[in-house]
Amino acid sequence: MAPIVRRLIDIRFTRYVLASVGALAVDVGTFLALLALSAAPWAASATGYSLGILAHWLLSSRTVFGTDVADRGPARTRQKALFVASALVGLALTTAIVAGGAAAGIDPRAAKLAAIVVSFFTTWLLRNHFVFRTAGTP
Repeated sequence: MAPIVRRLIDIRFTRYVLASVGALAVDVGTFLALLALSAAPWAASATGYSLGILAHWLLSSRTVFGTDVADRGPARTRQKALFVASALVGLALTTAIVAGGAAAGIDPRAAKLAAIVVSFFTTWLLRNHFVFRTAGTP
């Protein structure tokens, strides 16, 4: 890979990490608040993740992938749909990992940490290679 391409990916990945931290604050804050209110762990996890999805779109479409956001219209609608689809993959992984962990007697917070790692890398790969891929980009 050419050094300039590698550097751009590194910068994009760093920005993605920072956007993810912001979205994660929304996600985990909601998750912990709902657990404190005696919500079921899977429901608290799904709700937190869903609110994190919205925060992540706002942050990543403006600060991470801003140059690759499609123009308004059908292309933008398609991109948003792909973003939501990638988020739903992350949501399914997160919910399954937290539910499985809770069923196995693992503290839901520990299961959530494992889910965060799996979901983060999965959605990064999907978003970087499919959602915000510009025409002509390999």
